[in-house]
Amino acid sequence: MATSSIRVLVVDDFEPFRRFICSTLQDKLELPTILEASDGVEAIELAQAWRPDLILLDIGLPKLNGIEAARRIREFAPPSKILFVSQEAGLDVVQAAFSLGALGYVVKSDAGSELVTAVKAVLRGDRFVGIRFAGHGFTGPSDAQACRSVQGNRVFATLQRQHKEIAYRHEVAFYSDDASFLDRFTQFIGAALKAGNAVIVVATESHRHSLMARLRAWGLDIDALLSKGDTSR
Repeated sequence: MATSSIRVLVVDDFEPFRRFICSTLQDKLELPTILEASDGVEAIELAQAWRPDLILLDIGLPKLNGIEAARRIREFAPPSKILFVSQEAGLDVVQAAFSLGALGYVVKSDAGSELVTAVKAVLRGDRFVGIRFAGHGFTGPSDAQACRSVQGNRVFATLQRQHKEIAYRHEVAFYSDDASFLDRFTQFIGAALKAGNAVIVVATESHRHSLMARLRAWGLDIDALLSKGDTSR
């Protein structure tokens, strides 16, 4: 299929991250026909009217979470290929995504290195699982798994509430390795900035550089944000 004929729908409620995805698809894959949605209900409406070839879908969406949106989209637009791009990295979340018929899953903090490869694979009809999930045998759709979708939606409703609350609480936590620490704090900082709050991070130089890179991959204009505050932190 010629890239000029491929129709893509990008669904994310964080506008800077949508810009990052769209510019990546346009610049690196020459996919010019891109529509955007900012919540699950709008995603369903556009998918039904437009029948895109590829849908890049977040999970923590307002009005209707991405898992439920994907389930409904699969009912009326089964040819549309779904690639989840979400900050959620739990194995149960990823399994739920593949159980609904998604072909790929990319964690937002890995999007800078994996998004292009994932999109190419999904457009070919191949499954893409990020390197952080190597060794995990996620299964595809089945009747038994579909029956558990209602229970799964309760989990994602809880996740959405946690996302809204995360910017308003203080946390103390211990992490077994740098990767999990950086993943968690990328989510924490991104959620706080998205909510319009100020963030002060005191970290080692290597951790600071890693966090900055992950936040940029998340679609945040870190340089502009730093110019408003204390750039030494």
